[in-house]
Amino acid sequence: MKLSEITNFLEALAPLNYQEDYDNAGLIVGNPNDEISAALVSLDCTEQIVDEAIAKNCNLIIAHHPIVFKGLKKLNGKNYVERTVLKAIKNNIALYAIHTNLDSVHNGVNAEICKRLGVVNTQTLAPKTGILKKLVTFCEQKDAENLRNALFNAGAGNISNYSDCSFNANGVGTFKGNEQSNPVLGKAGVREYADETRIEVIFKKQDERNILTALFKKHPYEEVAYDIYALENKLQSVGSGMVGQLPEALVAQDFLRLVKDNMQAKVLRHTRILPKNIKKVAVCGGSGSFLLKNAIAAGADAFVTADFKYHEFFDAEDKIMIVDIGHFESEQFTSNLLIDNIQEKFPNFAIRLTEHNTNPINYFI
Repeated sequence: MKLSEITNFLEALAPLNYQEDYDNAGLIVGNPNDEISAALVSLDCTEQIVDEAIAKNCNLIIAHHPIVFKGLKKLNGKNYVERTVLKAIKNNIALYAIHTNLDSVHNGVNAEICKRLGVVNTQTLAPKTGILKKLVTFCEQKDAENLRNALFNAGAGNISNYSDCSFNANGVGTFKGNEQSNPVLGKAGVREYADETRIEVIFKKQDERNILTALFKKHPYEEVAYDIYALENKLQSVGSGMVGQLPEALVAQDFLRLVKDNMQAKVLRHTRILPKNIKKVAVCGGSGSFLLKNAIAAGADAFVTADFKYHEFFDAEDKIMIVDIGHFESEQFTSNLLIDNIQEKFPNFAIRLTEHNTNPINYFI
């Protein structure tokens, strides 16, 4: 199959506009029109992973972490990033990263952590803004239902557990076409009055092209009147971190054992054990210290994440127990998540899980 078939699927699973500003998710090396025979999935992309892809005849590597975070001014192999990219290019191996965009979706990295810890009734810890837009358009009242249906079919009007959402108001519109016009209603050069419906629908930013295509295709007017507004509303299903509840409250020591065992962590760093059981749990794959205030505000008893600095542990202030399990440990099951999704969509495509542990951190126990 073509590389674009897989990347289009991955970007439907985790749209690129969901990634953080600093990130570099997406196709890093490769031509979307290239034929792909097999893919290797890993948390990181390193020289060792490229060697494994070569040995297994995989011409695509799908990694959670982008091998290129910053712009490369030269490619002469002076560091592991340049050497990895060069080796991939020389061996016609495409490199794709699905990073903070996969962190942000409701069924992504954080949902996988919750599943492994048994956390249920989950919600996004810090929902994103800047994802939603609103379309406002006008048409004759008799055409409104057909136009609404076209917009709904293109992806507009979906809000949480509801679809086909719109607001409609009837009024009178005026227009007068010049000598080059060919109005559907009335005659050129004459001011016309039309009984119209104002239609408002919300849509996700990544669906804008499909929405406008449907609008222009289905709208009966020669000149389509419409407005698009950027919304500051939070999209509750997209954002950073996740929070939910354990089926039963656990004493802190038992919760720590659960985390250590189920996340296959060799060591845990945590703040002092508080005199209360753990019931509500917040999680964030990777570096999650920026969400500590959100976890406290959500009433979480514990926050499972990684990469807390020494002084940041003090910020818990005995309101919550921070449990730092390590960056690799928090995201290691992302590869399994990706393979499950890809196999479900492309059951006959060869997708393989790396045999290598790319964690650069070693523990002396």
